[in-house]
Amino acid sequence: MADYRVLTQAMGDLNEELVIRILKDFAATNPSGDEAGKVVNACQQGMAIVGDLFEKGEYFVGDLIFAGELLTTAIETLRPLLGGENTEKAGSILLATVQGDLHDIGKNIFRSMSEAAGFEVIDLGIDVPADTIVEKIKEIKPQIVGMSGVLTIALDSMKNAVAAITDAGLREQVKVIIGGNPVTAEACKHIGADAFTTNAAEGVTICKKWVD
Repeated sequence: MADYRVLTQAMGDLNEELVIRILKDFAATNPSGDEAGKVVNACQQGMAIVGDLFEKGEYFVGDLIFAGELLTTAIETLRPLLGGENTEKAGSILLATVQGDLHDIGKNIFRSMSEAAGFEVIDLGIDVPADTIVEKIKEIKPQIVGMSGVLTIALDSMKNAVAAITDAGLREQVKVIIGGNPVTAEACKHIGADAFTTNAAEGVTICKKWVD
């Protein structure tokens, strides 16, 4: 069993050698998907430490880039443990970082975990305007729309996107989940989403319940 606190701190310290060793040792124990999800969450908490240190001026852009690469490596190491290969798709998710926000680390974690859980994920990328989301819903008819954002401005963009989906007569066709640091229960209600999360593993669990 991995020591989550040690892993979180190692990720926050950008200690690549220790992070990789912990993950490889963990993988060798033949863990369950739920356990792997908890390890991913520990890595996410480490990324929160990185973000805090960046805001304080102790980390720089290069550190953020390295942290993102380290997290990608971690996810790829854990991917086979997060649900295995699924021949039958669990459902479809349209995913985007909303307009005005260029952050995609959290979105990418959620995408990887969703794909591992059997979902088909169509990722529109970053800084995606509401009309693009609406047009893609019309085109591919996903069951779930996931919107991500780290900046406070993302909350307004999420609200605008949900309003645009509603105005297009598509709101009843999709479930909407939002995620990111500024997202709260109050924000979720204000935006008009069906659910919110700041934890990728929890987000996947919510989506699986919707399609089951």
